Amino acid sequence: MIKKKVKAFQGIGYNSVSLLLRPLLKSNLGTSRQERGVMGSPCSLGQSRDESEEQVEESTGILRVRVEESVFTIDRAILGQNFEYFRALFRSGMKDSQLNEFHLQGGLKARGFLIAMAVSRGECPAVRDPDEIVEAAECAAFLQVDVLVQHLIDLLDTDNCILLYHTAAVYGLWRLFHSAAVFIRDAYSDVQDALEALPEELICYVESLSPASFVALGTHSPSMKILQDCYRTVFYLDEEPGAWKYLTDLPTDSSTSMAGVAVVENRLYIIGGVRGVSKETVDLSFCYDTDSNTWSVFDGPQQSRYNFTLVGHNGHLYAIGGEFDKKIMSSVEACDVSTGAWTFCKHAPRSVAAAASAVARRRIFVCFWKPPDTTDIYEYAPKNDKWTLVTTMVKPQSYGHCMVAHGDNLYVMRNGPCDDFLRCLMDCYNITTGQWTAMPGHYINSRGALFTAMVRGNSAFTVNRSLTLEYVICSDKWKPRRQMSGFPKSGSLWTCLLRLPKSTDAQQEHDAEETLEMDANVESVEEDSVEANYPP
Repeated sequence: MIKKKVKAFQGIGYNSVSLLLRPLLKSNLGTSRQERGVMGSPCSLGQSRDESEEQVEESTGILRVRVEESVFTIDRAILGQNFEYFRALFRSGMKDSQLNEFHLQGGLKARGFLIAMAVSRGECPAVRDPDEIVEAAECAAFLQVDVLVQHLIDLLDTDNCILLYHTAAVYGLWRLFHSAAVFIRDAYSDVQDALEALPEELICYVESLSPASFVALGTHSPSMKILQDCYRTVFYLDEEPGAWKYLTDLPTDSSTSMAGVAVVENRLYIIGGVRGVSKETVDLSFCYDTDSNTWSVFDGPQQSRYNFTLVGHNGHLYAIGGEFDKKIMSSVEACDVSTGAWTFCKHAPRSVAAAASAVARRRIFVCFWKPPDTTDIYEYAPKNDKWTLVTTMVKPQSYGHCMVAHGDNLYVMRNGPCDDFLRCLMDCYNITTGQWTAMPGHYINSRGALFTAMVRGNSAFTVNRSLTLEYVICSDKWKPRRQMSGFPKSGSLWTCLLRLPKSTDAQQEHDAEETLEMDANVESVEEDSVEANYPP
């Protein structure tokens, strides 16, 4: 259905795509409004109310907006705050800015405007029908509704990414366009057939991007400067041969032992950690820039801490809980990565250390365990600095070792029967419906390394010394897709996703010397693989 819609859409949009895409391919994405291709006024405005009615509604700030045959009532403040078209009109001082009824013409659809209003009120409407997707994008472009653009970005998945990508190109929604292109690049193998419906220029832009790479690093204390510690190395997975390759060395003074590791804006951050068995805290933060292949150093959190949860989100790092002087804490700090400054936030609901966390739909979720059988999942909202209990899972030995997000689902990996952490069970919580689902089968942690997992597109990557295993995330289970070489060093691992430059740095040429490359014959893993045993 999506593919047919794209082909039909090409008949009215191919020339527009070619015209709008050429400057983008030359200069990548611009940041000014003109560079982003913001559209002008798509409609005419008219007044059809008597003066007495206008005076009443003007005092209450309620406006009537007519689109096609439908009339919507909406608060003027909501329009001014979320619709740049109306904001500019209200501030213009023109006669039309004082009207209390507007008739929007020029091809807008009522359904697209209805979706825009819902998003502006803080709702998260499902937009699944291909016509709805096009109408919502059209409204977002013509009325310049940034919150609707962000909502469409949040909804990107393998079913709609091709249509959203093409539609964004036609209407000049460059933020959606680039986000969809990145998503397609990351899920390339899952959507490759559907790409054939796109113009060649759009396919070339996707293929010009780098996919996110699975990155791993071991757990190490700071080393002595006089020693060359070959184990203090960050590796990335080269998926074509299925082998781990050298990326960079850890800074001498950094620690990944009980530290916080997260990615913000495609930069890797290592915060805090400990030195040796005495657990002396490392009060520094380290940042790896993938573009320059360099490390930088800045101050650590104001409260010394280790064994804490570090979450990267929207230009900030959030250090949640942890330990200090053998005491578990509830304090939380946020770091603006643009300045390196740390500030205290509202304390977590209770003391917590090494809690599992995930970001779903740009919302932060953290697991809090109540031994032995209860896991509370709280949401932390940075905007209002508030913790909210979202759901509670009561299962035997429900301790959440790992939690990852895929779309609006949270997947929690917990102990198996008789507190067996080597045969994990998985439960899924949908943040939209509020429903829990028990995923069938056991997930063998001794080889699948499910204490850490990273999601890219429809794939979940896990790793340990034995193997790297890629799962495809299905509606009712994680299905093994392929297995590759294990991580070339022993010990506990941190993992993340980084988008690496396509050009190979000269320092990375010594992969052969630094990595223990094993036979990397990538093989398909059948459904009856020993890595996951599903019931018939």
